[in-house]
Amino acid sequence: MAEKVSVYEVGPRDGLQNESIILPAETRIELVRRLTKSGLKNIEIGSFVHPKWVPQMADTDAVARDLDHTSDMAYWALVPNAKGLTRAIEAGVTHVAVFMSSSETHNQRNVNRSIAESLEGLSEVITAATSQGCTVRAYISTVFGCPYEGDVDFDRVLEIGDKLLEYGAFQISLGDTTGMGQPIQVGENSKRAVEQWGVDKVAIHLHDTQGLGQTNAFAAYLEGVRNFDSSVGGLGGCPYAPGAPGNLGTEDLLNLLHSIGADTGVDATEIAKTSEWLRSSIGFNIKSRIQL
Repeated sequence: MAEKVSVYEVGPRDGLQNESIILPAETRIELVRRLTKSGLKNIEIGSFVHPKWVPQMADTDAVARDLDHTSDMAYWALVPNAKGLTRAIEAGVTHVAVFMSSSETHNQRNVNRSIAESLEGLSEVITAATSQGCTVRAYISTVFGCPYEGDVDFDRVLEIGDKLLEYGAFQISLGDTTGMGQPIQVGENSKRAVEQWGVDKVAIHLHDTQGLGQTNAFAAYLEGVRNFDSSVGGLGGCPYAPGAPGNLGTEDLLNLLHSIGADTGVDATEIAKTSEWLRSSIGFNIKSRIQL
C-alpha cells in the first residue's frame, strides 16, 4: 500500500510574509479557497502578529472569520503570544501554531527573547490554547543551521521539542530556516526526531535556498518523516533570517512524493493552477520548478 503523507500548506502565511506585495483580505481568502480545492487538509492561513512587524499579515482576523472551522479542514494560524492567541480564538481559529528558534541569536532577532524565555512563554500559551480546545503545532527554527551562529547542536533541538510536546503541542515542525540543511544531515537528524517522538509528532519545514529542498525532503522521507510543510509557488521565507528567499514549493514537493508512490490526497494540477494565478493575476515571482 502507498505510504500516506500529510502536506501542510504554509503559503498564505509563511509564503506571503516575506513578499513585497501585500494582499488584501479578500485576495488572501481567495488564495485559501483555491488551495482548499486541491484536497489539502492542512492550510496555514496567516498569523496574529502585530501588523507593525509583519504588515502582510494584517487582517488575518478577517481571513479566519470567512472560513468554516467546523469542517474536516484544519485552518492553522500562527500566534506569537497570549494576545495573539486571544485574537485567533475570537476569530474562530481552533488550530494554532507557535514558534521559537534553536539558535539563541536567531531567537533574539526574531522574538527578542532567549531560548529559556521563549520556552517559559510558550508553556503558558500552549497550556491556554489546549485548555480552550485548540490543537497546537510548534515550529522550531534553524534546526539544521543558523545564519548567525552556523552549526546548531541537534541535541538542543530535541531538548526544546521535548519541552514543547510536554507543554501540550501535538507536533513539532523542524525548520530549515535558511535552507542550510544537507541531505545526510537532514536524514540523520530526522531519524533521531522520529525515533524520539514518533512519526505523527514530526514534521519538516524545508527551504530551497541551495536547490536541495526536494533532495532533503527525500532524505527525511527515507528516515520516516511523513509530514511536510511547503509553500505554493515556493513563495516566502523568514524576514528575520538573511538568505532565506523561498520555501520548498508545494508543486515540487508533490512531484517528489507522487513520483515515489506516496499518497498525499492532493491534486498537484490544482496547486500549479493556483501558482499560475498568483503569477499572472497577482504578480508574484513563482519559484517552484514544476509549473503549468
